[in-house]
Amino acid sequence: MARVKNGVTTKARHKKVLKNAKGYFGSKHRLYKTAKEQLMHSGQYAFRDRRQKKRDFRRLWIVRINAACRENEISYSRFIEGLNKAGVEVNRKMLSEIAINDPKAFSKLVKVARDGKAGKITASLKATPEVKKEVKKEGKQEVKEATDLSKLTVAELKKIAQEKNIEGASTMKKAELLEALK
Repeated sequence: MARVKNGVTTKARHKKVLKNAKGYFGSKHRLYKTAKEQLMHSGQYAFRDRRQKKRDFRRLWIVRINAACRENEISYSRFIEGLNKAGVEVNRKMLSEIAINDPKAFSKLVKVARDGKAGKITASLKATPEVKKEVKKEGKQEVKEATDLSKLTVAELKKIAQEKNIEGASTMKKAELLEALK
């Protein structure tokens, strides 16, 4: 049996590693062993910093919002508390953009936050999961009624008929279901 030599595979693997290590300083882009080691570390740094980036941006947005709040004579924590009590749901990224690009609109938000903190404005519908589900259900029912019934499947028509308490809906054919629902 012939001897199998894997020099071609080894060369290709080394070439791939050295290609990825292009631009590194010194032996880290020339020598296979150090290049491979550096690539492993680089991958770990990249993994860590993808998560770190989210924290850094949030910190930046909070600093910007705080600076704009201080110009309007309110602290950041009081501002956020007032917005929450007033039921205003704007994320920090958008708040920082408003603070930078439109100071007048931000001062209106500060007024809303002050009123919310004082109890003058309260959230009419708290964004609890139950309320969200109810709103979604109501929206879906309105959409179902507005749609053309002839385009629905038999299973969907049977479900609508059962919701409207039509007797014998489970044994009806599509034409019968359409007549019963009209």
